[in-house]
Amino acid sequence: MGDLASLTPLAIAVLALLVERRMHAYEMYQLLLHRRNDRLIKVKPGSLYHTVERLTGQELVRATGTERAGNRPERTTYEITAAGREALEERVRTGIETYEYEYPLFPVVLSEAHNLEVKDAAERFRRRLCEIEEQLTEVESAIADVTERQVPEPFWLAAGYNRAVLAAERDWLTTLLQRIESKDLSWQHRKNK
Repeated sequence: MGDLASLTPLAIAVLALLVERRMHAYEMYQLLLHRRNDRLIKVKPGSLYHTVERLTGQELVRATGTERAGNRPERTTYEITAAGREALEERVRTGIETYEYEYPLFPVVLSEAHNLEVKDAAERFRRRLCEIEEQLTEVESAIADVTERQVPEPFWLAAGYNRAVLAAERDWLTTLLQRIESKDLSWQHRKNK
């Protein structure tokens, strides 16, 4: 069995799809996009095919056959192995219980925002706030859709988490902008000498 740390978010998603049923890589790709998993993980066809190959080499998935539909290229169908199922479950366990800092870009640029003029920074924070509000609207719409379709909540826990994270950032940005506009936050912009 492969190293659990090597189970990237995309590898986790591939294994989880194969728990549902056998499928080929293109079908996995389409299903991930249809389910909007591209909001959770970086999904590109090339990286998905590479991930499937790596999981096959680790004996976490195996090919079960190939099929051809019309003029399309042959497509290999895969299934999860017992070792793959075990690796998936263990990675989900450790991923839930262990906090792992993921080094996002936003905190880095926040720590350097003082390099911008206050008006420039405030305008860019406003733009980000608008984008966050749009994403929050999309997530809330998706949650309303799955709720209406009576999809059991354990299947869309990540959407609730994303909604909470987006709402927290929206609230933080709103407060930050209020502090900048009221001059409660002293902006120490340093120009080049």
